[in-house]
Amino acid sequence: MITLALKLVLAHFIGDFVFQPTHWVEDKLEKKWKSKYLYWHMGVHLLVLLIVLQLHHLGIVAIIIVSHYLIDLGKLAFTNEKNYRWLFALDQVLHLLVLAAILYWNTPFEIDFQALFNEKNLMLLTFLVFVTYVCGILMRMLLAPYIDEIIKDDDPNEGGSLKNAGKYIGMLERLFVFGFILMQQWAAIGLLIAAKSVFRFGDLNKGKNRKLTEYVLIGTLLSFGLAILSGMLYKHLLELL
Repeated sequence: MITLALKLVLAHFIGDFVFQPTHWVEDKLEKKWKSKYLYWHMGVHLLVLLIVLQLHHLGIVAIIIVSHYLIDLGKLAFTNEKNYRWLFALDQVLHLLVLAAILYWNTPFEIDFQALFNEKNLMLLTFLVFVTYVCGILMRMLLAPYIDEIIKDDDPNEGGSLKNAGKYIGMLERLFVFGFILMQQWAAIGLLIAAKSVFRFGDLNKGKNRKLTEYVLIGTLLSFGLAILSGMLYKHLLELL
């Protein structure tokens, strides 16, 4: 079953991502079911499936192609500028659910949910939520007294930042730090700090805006500090289980 699962997922990745150029996607979004690239896309999927499965499981191939066409058709019918990201995610989930259903039909299997939610997995999930979302909120609360001054002193002639960019940068850097601690790669944390310092050099180099420099440094130290403490606490608790 694992071999068949890997083949189906590989074929999906190749057909949906590797051999689907951007102009195909744009043409499909514009012309919907009338786009010739929708059918070329199905042809590529069919060819990849036949090659990967070595002309075996032809019934499975037929089910995948028909379901893939219907799912893509539904996505194209409802996609607009506001929901295209969510529909893309839903589209991929539906494709993978079809593959899972086919695997279950071919070789029934059971998912042990109790094993998924054992103590170790629950603790890992708890710490991941903490270092991503909870730490971000804690930092906003701690830095709240300074944010008004930063906004007031911000130069209106400079371009603004991307929406929620700081939030996601903080989440990613804490995830990296947390992961590096679990892998005992402390040197990598220093490399990450150095890399962030290089990218933020423009902000830190503004002599005219000392408040922004201090704000960036406080935020960085808080972010890394919380992630390091979380990683060390997680490792300690893991040893106690």
